[in-house]
Amino acid sequence: MDFLIMGRLEVRDGDVDRTPTAPKHRDLLTMFVLNARRPLNVEQLRRLLWPREDGERSDSLVRGYIGQLRRLLGKDVITTVSGTYTLAIREEQLDADRFRRLVERGDHAQALALWRGPALEDVDPGGERWTQTRRLREELEELRLLALERRIEAELNASRHRESLSELRGLVGEYPLWQRFRGLHMLALYRSGRRAEALDAYTRLRDGLDAEHAIEPDSELQLLHYRMLHDDVSLHVAAGPPLLLPRDVAHFTGREELVDRVIGEQVVVHGPAGVGKSALAVHAAWRARERFPDGILYADLRTGGTASVLEDFLRWLGCPARAVPADVARREQVLRTYAANRRVLVVLDNATSEAEVRPLLTAAPTVVTSRSTLAGLTEARRVAVGLLDPADSATLLTALATNAPSPPVRTRTAGGPTEAVAGPSAPGDGGSGAALGRLVDYCGGLPLALRIAGSRLAARPDWSPAYLAGLLDDERLRLDRLHAGDLTVRSVLALGYDGLPEPAQRALCRLGALSAPDFGEWLVGSSADALVDAGLLDPHGIDAAGQLRYRLHSLTRLFARERLGERDVLRELSDQVMARVRLSRFTIVSGDPAALHATRDIRQSVEWLTAERGFLVALVGDLSRAGLHDACRRLAHLLTPFLQRHRLLEDWRAVAQVAVESARLAGKGEAQALRDLADLHAAEGRWQQAHDTLRLSLGLALRAGIDTAPVWRRLGRVQLEQGRLDEAHRTLTRCLTSDGDPRDHASTLHTLGVTAHRAAHREEAEARRAEAHGGRDKAEGRRAEAHGRRHEGELRRAQALGRRDETEGFRAEVRGLRDEAGERRAQARARLDEAAGRLTEARARFADLGERHQQADTLLELAAVRLGQGEVALARQAAQEARGLAIRLGDRLLGAHALLVLAEVNRGEGDAERARELAEEARRELAALPT
Repeated sequence: MDFLIMGRLEVRDGDVDRTPTAPKHRDLLTMFVLNARRPLNVEQLRRLLWPREDGERSDSLVRGYIGQLRRLLGKDVITTVSGTYTLAIREEQLDADRFRRLVERGDHAQALALWRGPALEDVDPGGERWTQTRRLREELEELRLLALERRIEAELNASRHRESLSELRGLVGEYPLWQRFRGLHMLALYRSGRRAEALDAYTRLRDGLDAEHAIEPDSELQLLHYRMLHDDVSLHVAAGPPLLLPRDVAHFTGREELVDRVIGEQVVVHGPAGVGKSALAVHAAWRARERFPDGILYADLRTGGTASVLEDFLRWLGCPARAVPADVARREQVLRTYAANRRVLVVLDNATSEAEVRPLLTAAPTVVTSRSTLAGLTEARRVAVGLLDPADSATLLTALATNAPSPPVRTRTAGGPTEAVAGPSAPGDGGSGAALGRLVDYCGGLPLALRIAGSRLAARPDWSPAYLAGLLDDERLRLDRLHAGDLTVRSVLALGYDGLPEPAQRALCRLGALSAPDFGEWLVGSSADALVDAGLLDPHGIDAAGQLRYRLHSLTRLFARERLGERDVLRELSDQVMARVRLSRFTIVSGDPAALHATRDIRQSVEWLTAERGFLVALVGDLSRAGLHDACRRLAHLLTPFLQRHRLLEDWRAVAQVAVESARLAGKGEAQALRDLADLHAAEGRWQQAHDTLRLSLGLALRAGIDTAPVWRRLGRVQLEQGRLDEAHRTLTRCLTSDGDPRDHASTLHTLGVTAHRAAHREEAEARRAEAHGGRDKAEGRRAEAHGRRHEGELRRAQALGRRDETEGFRAEVRGLRDEAGERRAQARARLDEAAGRLTEARARFADLGERHQQADTLLELAAVRLGQGEVALARQAAQEARGLAIRLGDRLLGAHALLVLAEVNRGEGDAERARELAEEARRELAALPT
């Protein structure tokens, strides 16, 4: 049922007319409609119906009218609750409500179609009976005129100026003071070729206002007259609001989490060169176009200065050419005035500095793209744009190469990484995904490179991805071949490089010589900010040493390498790096004499080495490939104790193998490199390889006439682990005659003690242990004390449990207490208690020192002792903690050892099945280790 009050009062129930005919019924319905959805009691209705009377009518009369109206309209239309009556209709049932909503929504033509005349023109023609009628009529009339104005304005923008002239003439005559109608009439005349009449219309209005009211036309109409007077050509364009955006990028891929964040009050979209900042901003602006009915202004700041952009924006917003101020500061003020009351979006592309942007900032939402974060724009929200992931890269490349409307299918695990990427193959590819994957790798997730590669494939249908990937295989030619017409990766990178100061250019060239995935701020120095702002360097967070880290895209690295030329920067860099490694705190704890002149100028700590580990390992390979073999093997040797102490086996393996080859090519240091490689074999439990490598090292050392004690000492330890006790004893004894580091001497004494104990020479073992402990205390301090406590714990445990099972090669193999009675059992128990105390102290000291491998080894010893004490829960806790440390360290050998101890714990608890499972898992871990 529809209630119509715009014009005559009517009630329509479909095709049925339910409009009341009796005057009082019509008056009563009017009061209900004017108060729709509002409860009214009888007294309120009586006052509304007879506003000039004072209670002279009875309540029964009012109720009678209500009952008759309810019989006409239905009881569910006029409801009764607690003595009140309500016209229960929805907003869409009342034409005045629909009219308001349509005008607010901008559907002006539909709104005007509802208009049938002044509201309630047959019930209260003069608007004198009720003040509500008069207010409603005035409100709807204002909305009608606004809708008329907006509808005619749309028609003029659609070039229907001639068709609008007749209606506008009538509106100007009916509403002579409504200056918007006057302006639209002038514009329609102007566009119809009647410029003189348009100017005359303004003159008549101005003269009339001056004569009758002593005022001038409003500023908007004055500006329109000024533009017509000077024949502003933009007035001839009826294209509607300015929409200066470039075409939306084809096959926009990914970035869904960023698109909705781009449009805001002030947003800076920043990222490296070629990463797709402009594409993201333009795509987001097109998606938000409906939110900015007054237009979208766009400027590429690389192609025009701030002054010219200000002039362009002012002209597009309607400012006459002669009214544009010559002074830039005045242009800023005028632009802010023009943009203040308009719903426009401003997109400023390729900004290089805050100074470029500030004059163009208005109250309108503004998006700025830049390689820099433009930190000086303090009120801006920042959206960082990164590289595309492999799945999105493959999607974009395939879509561009085939011009396919639908994206390829991507298979993902639940919440996990992409497992497979499939989709339409490029022409002639034969469905091969391997070539596509190579292209994705070569482009490195850089949208610019992906678009160039896809464009080349699309332009050459006879090319397959495999063929293009073959062209890009050679790094030296990759930038040459990543071009599509005048679009090249090199030109985009050069744009940032050419604007750099000379020190920053040199810093970038030096980075081109490196293969490390990331590097610390110390390597870039003061040039870091300039390189980041140029989009050539990407910040990569803060590392364990508290320093900023940066990444260089693979294509940027090739660009930098081109400009490096023949300059040998690796030799200079290797000297700098080795000095830093020596000066780190690691040199202090390792006993390197170079530590005596350590300074505080850099982060001299194990954390620095941990943070730079990937860079340093990669640099060893870089030096080898560059033919700097002596520098390569020296850096590898400096890194070996750090990698050994933290059991970083994969990195250690890479460094040690390269070092041996470089030492051979350099013609010096091969014995030392082989000795370091033997230490790696020993850490991996490959005792025979360690033995053979040490024999080679020993032969080279003897021929070179250098100190052989370090090799003999290592050889003795290996022979001990192999169970060759007599050989180990002879080899280690000969080391005692060498004058060397006191700590090495103490270590040799300790190993001799262990050898004597395994050979059942108890007195010699105890004497060697005491002598070694004293020597270590003098030489090392806290770390020596930790090692001493641990070795004492091991010895006490060994005395209680007997010899280790040497066939397995694990020093913490649990054997249980010997079934001895009386005094020997009591002695064994006391020794286990003492061992637990020593090992607990050692574990705590290693934890304080941050030596996690030593901590894990000690925990396994402690777990074995707890088992011997019958403290199964404490044994499990120690073994599980050791297992956790092994997993975090990535040490599979140590992890397998921990699993064996946990198997013994479960066996001690009577859970044989779980013990077998853990032992089997340990065997699998051991089988997976490198042979």
